[in-house]
Amino acid sequence: MEYIDNLPPMDMMRSENMTFVQLIIPVESAHPAITYLGQLGLLQFRDLNDDKSPFQRTFVNQVKRCAEMSRKLRFFKDQIQKAGLLPSPRPASQPDIELEELEIQLAEHEHELIEMNANSEKLRQSYNELLEFKLVLQKASDFLVSSRSHTTAQETELDENVYSNHNYSDTASLLEQEMQPELSNQSGVRFISGIICKSKVLQFERMLFRATRGNMLFHQAVADEEILDPTSNEMVEKIIFVVFFSGEQARTKILKICEAFGANCYPVPEDMTKRRQITREVLSRLSELETTLDVGLRHRDKALTSIGFHLTKWMNMVRREKAVYDTLNMLNFDVTKKCLVGEGWCPIFAKTKIQEALQRATIDSNSQVGIVFHVMGAVDSPPTYFRTNRFTNAYQEIVDAYGVAKYQEANPAVYTIVTFPFLFAVMFGDWGHGICLLLGALVLISKESKLSSQKLGSFMEMLFGGRYVLLLMSIFSIYCGLIYNEFFSVPFHIFGGSAYKCRDASCSDAYTVGLIKYSDPYPFGVDPSWRGSRSELPFLNSLKMKMSILLGVAQMNLGIILSYFNARFFNNTLDIKYQFVPQVIFLNSLFGYLSLLIVVKWCTGSQADLYHVMIYMFLSPFEPLGENQLFWGQSVLQVVLLLLALVAVPWMLFPKPFILKRLYTERFQGGTYGLLGTSEVDTYEEPDSARQHHHEEFNFSEVFVHQMIHSIEFVLGAVSNTASYLRLWALSLAHSELSTVFYEKVLLLAWGYDSLIIRLIGLAVFAFATTFILLMMETLSAFLHALRLHWVEFQNKFYHGDGYKFKPFSFAALADDED
Repeated sequence: MEYIDNLPPMDMMRSENMTFVQLIIPVESAHPAITYLGQLGLLQFRDLNDDKSPFQRTFVNQVKRCAEMSRKLRFFKDQIQKAGLLPSPRPASQPDIELEELEIQLAEHEHELIEMNANSEKLRQSYNELLEFKLVLQKASDFLVSSRSHTTAQETELDENVYSNHNYSDTASLLEQEMQPELSNQSGVRFISGIICKSKVLQFERMLFRATRGNMLFHQAVADEEILDPTSNEMVEKIIFVVFFSGEQARTKILKICEAFGANCYPVPEDMTKRRQITREVLSRLSELETTLDVGLRHRDKALTSIGFHLTKWMNMVRREKAVYDTLNMLNFDVTKKCLVGEGWCPIFAKTKIQEALQRATIDSNSQVGIVFHVMGAVDSPPTYFRTNRFTNAYQEIVDAYGVAKYQEANPAVYTIVTFPFLFAVMFGDWGHGICLLLGALVLISKESKLSSQKLGSFMEMLFGGRYVLLLMSIFSIYCGLIYNEFFSVPFHIFGGSAYKCRDASCSDAYTVGLIKYSDPYPFGVDPSWRGSRSELPFLNSLKMKMSILLGVAQMNLGIILSYFNARFFNNTLDIKYQFVPQVIFLNSLFGYLSLLIVVKWCTGSQADLYHVMIYMFLSPFEPLGENQLFWGQSVLQVVLLLLALVAVPWMLFPKPFILKRLYTERFQGGTYGLLGTSEVDTYEEPDSARQHHHEEFNFSEVFVHQMIHSIEFVLGAVSNTASYLRLWALSLAHSELSTVFYEKVLLLAWGYDSLIIRLIGLAVFAFATTFILLMMETLSAFLHALRLHWVEFQNKFYHGDGYKFKPFSFAALADDED
């Protein structure tokens, strides 16, 4: 045990040693001190004003100013994007400015932009109106000219009807009145011309017809030009219309309907000369407005371009200032109102760096009083902080997704780096598919610097974040694929010749008696001659199923051993004696013994039925094993192991609650003594919850029920978790059979034809199935199953995961959150 204690600590095995510190900062040094600490990013502040609302805090006005500046900067960014300009990715070199100067500049720029936008909108509205007026003049002139010519063609027939009927003006239809100019003027037939969106024309015409009861004529034509919609900033196709009607009441209804449908009406004179004169004036004003709009847009783009050069720097500056004031709001004034008091957590290795940063802040602020930095005692559990790099970060995230480790708890990520990709490869083993995954991982790693600076989609971001996980998964898949001897389900004689040969000439037939062994075993992995033989499936099933049990029992034992190191680290001897020891005995008395039988059967070549051995170990432990006996003394060993397993269950269940009750009674008799940090009661509370500020009553029934649940969960979990590892065999078999089906029933079947087209189609189908089913769906399936084996079967043996992450105040984290 002394040798274990003297081993050097692993970097990721335990979280960093944390210390609780207090800062007493003079007011004049507060801002530079927090700024330097944000640049360092190694101190997590505790909110001392959590009972106050955001509007009751000291620096609320500064936070509001920063929020207002952020709004203006977002406005500038939106304007730049709408204008089709690209903001400068790198901040322009500019001397540092104060926050007050920046606030004045941003207000001036915003006022200028708003004014330019308002002028541009007015000019654009006038331009659109003139453009619509021009189109209406052109099309309405065509309507009126065609109407006149149509009237002349039928003038004779109407004259006869008029002279034969003196009351014709009272009974004539609107169409006839419109065809006869004199009659039209007499009866008051008028027209309204305008323009409307094409999508509203049908409903517009139907509404006009119903409102006038059919007493109107509706002419329409498509506009020759599309018009820019100022609200959506898109080109919209419009329709020019002319409505002929009679009566003032109809005119009022038509104008209201036009207003409701958003149709713009324009006056068109009936006189041809006036129309031409108005058209010339409209064209002249349009030309002037186009020139004015172009000049205004160039001026606006120039202003936005100059803003874009500094936009990134300004946004970073405002974001940092807001974060600094948010952090200052977490500090409290002392009684003299001259100093700010802050508390927080930092790693022990960072104490020197923090003190150096605080000294720089004191010097920069020319303060006469230095910043006080001293260590305090804390009752709350410290945060968890693991120093990771690009390679280990993804594995730590996999563990943290289940739960953040409690402070100084054994970190599963150390072992997950190896066991996770290996268990994935056991299910995905094929060195052809592994090479494909390896190429993908190498592409992501080679473009790491480029992709890390880009904004990726959700799927691509997840894939890029797990590039090193994918790298190890592919390498282990190649390794397991060489063991299974599968390259896209095809075996190869890589490590020499086969140890088997055919018994007769019809050996390739599936119904032959099979192969005979004539030389030493194949040196590495599965002999390629098993592929396609009659015994292939039983042999591989037996191999992979037993291998899954061996791997599962080994990993569960690793989890239990880690629980020992946790208990030893926290000085919890109760957990060692009454949890670790009985758990090791129970698991290995049953499934450790099964693993031993598997290894002995492999080594001796025995034909013993392990199912029969394990079942009758419980049903008839004293009966002789007969032909199922693998070694001398097996029957006696089985009885001893069965008794040990039976003893281990009450060993886990009963002693610990009663010992805790006795320790509590002795140590807290009368309730006059405080909680001692070295007591067994304290170490019992340690794994599950942070230490409390006050003494709590010991609830024996609650502790006993908790221990009973834990014991029953372990006993049942030992069986279910071992069975759960059989998913390694099941998914490996499914992957292998799917690969075989695609190879034999698609590629080989297509290659049996002489047609080049059929072969190309078969090759395309095989490539599609391999890529999307085997390389994507099967990869995801194996990944999720490996994830479950680590979260449930492995980590529940020792890992509580009830801690919280160390989240220091850091400017770098602000940039990541913004992205």
